[in-house]
Amino acid sequence: MHNRVLTFTGAKNIDDGVAFVRDNAVPVLQEQKGYRGTTASADRDGEVLGILSLWETEAARDASFGPLAELRQQGLDVVGGELTVESFEQLVEEMKSPPTAGSALMVTRISMDPAKIDENLVFFKSEVVPRISAAPGFLALRNMMDRKTGRGLVGSAWADQDAMKQAAAQAEARRDEGRARGVSFDGDSYREIVFADVR
Repeated sequence: MHNRVLTFTGAKNIDDGVAFVRDNAVPVLQEQKGYRGTTASADRDGEVLGILSLWETEAARDASFGPLAELRQQGLDVVGGELTVESFEQLVEEMKSPPTAGSALMVTRISMDPAKIDENLVFFKSEVVPRISAAPGFLALRNMMDRKTGRGLVGSAWADQDAMKQAAAQAEARRDEGRARGVSFDGDSYREIVFADVR
């Protein structure tokens, strides 16, 4: 699976942006070859709106970039702020229950030497994922990386904000293990899932 992540910072009109995704973007996305779904998440206080789209292959994701360019600009006009577009390979997906609107989402930015991605992935799958997925209120987890730059995102979805806060505290306690393996933790974003169209 491959992903595209749109992040609006300084987002002024989050609700209008979510409506735009639902009513304007998703119908076009659903026509694209290899499209597998979209979720939108928001940190209203922090003025952040994130949109994750899922693609069967890297080729399908990349082929959709041009056809969706006008929609991205229209979305930026609606939402306001600044838009960053990133592409990732999805390395891990753990799904207990599909997140829905209202679920809590923690997004952590990470980075590492690209040469260490596969070695760290083995550790993440064997040691970290079982601990995260055993936590109360766990719904889903994605680990996404750009193999060229070593930058990535780890997103975990939770039943509610309280479960996410407990998970965040546990994650912080684990981070020295990651740092010892050359992983940098470059920022956390705490959000609510506001839209989901996952196939």
